[in-house]
Amino acid sequence: MKLVYRPEIDGLRAIAVGAVILYHAQITIFDHQFFRGGFIGVDIFFVISGYLITSIILKELVTTGSFSFKHFYERRIRRLLPVLLFIVLISLPFAWVYLLPSNFIDFSKSILYSLGFSSNFYFHYSGQIYGSEDGLLKPFLHTWSLSVEEQYYIIFPVVLLVTFKHFRKYLIHILILGFIVSLGLAEWTSRNYPSASFYFFHTRMWELLAGSMMAYFETTKGHRRQNKTLTLILPTTGLILIGHSILFFNDQMFHPSLYTLSPIIGVCLIIWFSHKDELITKILSTKLFVGIGLISYSLYLWHYPIFAFSRIDGFYYNNSNKLFLGVIIIFLSIITYYFIEQPFRKKLIKKNLINIILFFICILLFFNLIAVQKKGFENRVPEVLKDKLIINPWNLLENDDGKICYNYVEGCVLNIDLNKKVFMIGDSHMATLSFDLNNRLIEKNYQFNTYFGCIYFPGFDFVKLKTKKISGHCDSKHLLKLKEKLSLLNNEVVIFGGRFPLHLSSYRFNNKEGGVEGFEWDEGYISVGNYKDIESSFKNEVLKISKYNKIILIYPIPENGWKNLLQTIFKKENNIFTKKTKSNNIYTTSYKVYLDRTKSTFELFDSIKSDNIHRVYPHKLFCDKMIKNRCLINDKNNLFYVDDNHPSLKGAEMINDLIMKEIEIIQLKSN
Repeated sequence: MKLVYRPEIDGLRAIAVGAVILYHAQITIFDHQFFRGGFIGVDIFFVISGYLITSIILKELVTTGSFSFKHFYERRIRRLLPVLLFIVLISLPFAWVYLLPSNFIDFSKSILYSLGFSSNFYFHYSGQIYGSEDGLLKPFLHTWSLSVEEQYYIIFPVVLLVTFKHFRKYLIHILILGFIVSLGLAEWTSRNYPSASFYFFHTRMWELLAGSMMAYFETTKGHRRQNKTLTLILPTTGLILIGHSILFFNDQMFHPSLYTLSPIIGVCLIIWFSHKDELITKILSTKLFVGIGLISYSLYLWHYPIFAFSRIDGFYYNNSNKLFLGVIIIFLSIITYYFIEQPFRKKLIKKNLINIILFFICILLFFNLIAVQKKGFENRVPEVLKDKLIINPWNLLENDDGKICYNYVEGCVLNIDLNKKVFMIGDSHMATLSFDLNNRLIEKNYQFNTYFGCIYFPGFDFVKLKTKKISGHCDSKHLLKLKEKLSLLNNEVVIFGGRFPLHLSSYRFNNKEGGVEGFEWDEGYISVGNYKDIESSFKNEVLKISKYNKIILIYPIPENGWKNLLQTIFKKENNIFTKKTKSNNIYTTSYKVYLDRTKSTFELFDSIKSDNIHRVYPHKLFCDKMIKNRCLINDKNNLFYVDDNHPSLKGAEMINDLIMKEIEIIQLKSN
């Protein structure tokens, strides 16, 4: 019994891979990101794999009464490994150029686990959230789904063979039971352990078994469908279910879960009820869909590392560049399909298959094990990046319970036994100063109280600008509670600061020299009037508190706008076309752009007049100093930022020098 080629299956593959690529591309049109449910394409692949693999095994068992594991796994090796190994090898020089040591270690580990069919476990246990910003920078995060399929190829044939030989009468019952149990586990696990549910085989098995059940019925009945009316209606219904999922699902939902049943049912309806005379089948069988489906495996493997490296490079962040990358991905996929996939799959390469595969696996194992042992080849890093810069300073700040201190409403109290108190209120810009500042305050016998999360605008809700939904971590109720706490202070030092230019404009930073952090912010404050109301709120509150306390206002810290700053500098410094690694380049941004960006913040802060107000100007450390009309990102020995806007440990130390001077002045006056 030979498998009949079904072109509409390749059409379904085209939809699946297209959805995944568009999801990862994050193309935004008219301020709306379409295809937010495109991750569902992987689930479509699982159903197709379950259907095809079960069909192959069952039809061989029914026809011959036996099953050749050797032939089965040889086909899987020919199908999966050659192009995967090739793309991994091609990625190595790009990793060398673009990835910092810690990222290179992670990159190498992901390859090692991928070669062991277990990258899904690696990404789960390393805490990687699929779809997160940092996940988009990991070139082989997408191999988690290959690992799930490979685990299925290892486990399922054995289970199916044993069941067919000894419990054939109950085979469909066992498949249905496995489907129900796995779906139930997916539903429960997604709500309690979402990462495990996303990455692990046992919560994905039901999707593969959905395809397996169709293969069972087709094999035992000898046909797929009989009712002509359903054949005309249900493929269209299936496509609608799939399309709805791709367009209206999002990565915040529970997945996989009962919600995921919708696209899975859609795929099953198309597979089961498709017919050459039916419209959806005709569309999916066109040369365009079939052509994309045929190269879908190469498309899937190529797109993620290309997107990841282009994000690190900074080339990625506009739609025209994304379209260009799409053309590159298609071109490379066609090349690998015809020159790697086809020769291996059609057995044009017959001799020494295993030896060839093992040779390249050994190369990759050797190189990546060395990379981990050598700590990501840390000698590649220029001097300016060799400090502990890849750790954001606020992640080092702990309270007396050993917990990271980043809480706006309740706040954190450090040095709890001390009587003199310093309060710091602000967002992540202030949090990055806190680790070093806390250490200094200990020496001066100060208790340090921190309230980090958002800017202090009492009475105003922090909302998503597009959805108008209030943020739970910084709504008006929380801000008013903080206001009550601050109203009780007497003769204390209170520090206010944060990224006011962003909060007052709702626009992220563009340094006008290629460093574009983004455009409209997706969060902001909602006011009954306008931003003048918000500014008045801040001004009035600070003046009230200043009647009985000393206030330190931290003026805006210069932003630099370079996404993935460390990798951007590393790429420029670690030029593979030069004989020697450079290390003395000074990177800067425009001082004029800074002044224009911060004008409203300066006006607001300058308007707050009181003898108890002290002012700190971070820009005087970095701007118009070493280089006229420029703001420094680094000097010859130090990098002042960890990303596009947050100061590094060194940058924080320099700003804290200014803060401590003001605290010393306050202390002298109080004595």
